[in-house]
Amino acid sequence: MFKDRKDAGVQLAKALGKYEGQNVLILGIPRGGVETAYYVAKHLNAEMSVVVTRKLGYPYNPEAAFGAIAEDGSVYISDAGKQMLADKEINEVMEREKAEVQRRLLKLRQGRPLPKIQGRTVIIVDDGIATGATLFATIELCRHKKAAKIVVAAPISDERMKSILHRKADDVVILETPPFYRAVSQGYRDFSTVSDQQALEYLDKWEKEYEEEFLN
Repeated sequence: MFKDRKDAGVQLAKALGKYEGQNVLILGIPRGGVETAYYVAKHLNAEMSVVVTRKLGYPYNPEAAFGAIAEDGSVYISDAGKQMLADKEINEVMEREKAEVQRRLLKLRQGRPLPKIQGRTVIIVDDGIATGATLFATIELCRHKKAAKIVVAAPISDERMKSILHRKADDVVILETPPFYRAVSQGYRDFSTVSDQQALEYLDKWEKEYEEEFLN
């Protein structure tokens, strides 16, 4: 069990140590994944940014995801979603979430472009993985932008999801896979909610600490 996202991020960075000094890009999944990603980037001395991806929820149960859409329009739709929903229903949800993606982009990156991905190793970091929908869409984004290598890293998930991710990404680093996994929060003593403002502050903090090396 992890004390908090900082503890998880530091431990994750140690497990990703082979990527230190390889000009990797760390992409945090908002919001909790941005805090975790900050500590990974800090310890790997790596460039960091935020990638905005939104879950696509069933019209009758928005909390249950049938897929996800990334900021560049990359989409993941589950087999269940394809079977249960008409194309029109899927497209309506996608259009609504596209608008939300743009709103969150303005809020979380405030006009900052996504750093160059082509030809680089990209490490996608979240604070834990449940359905995997947002990660799948983010992986598609990285493939479309021609990443040389895609790594998925998280402190906690389950063995089934880890196996699925190994088929989608080039490398997968998950620290804990408890046998009775129900929710990301079970891996943390402190799983306090991370606000949009706090996520933005982690990105600002990274820029201030590393701007001489990466941004000048």
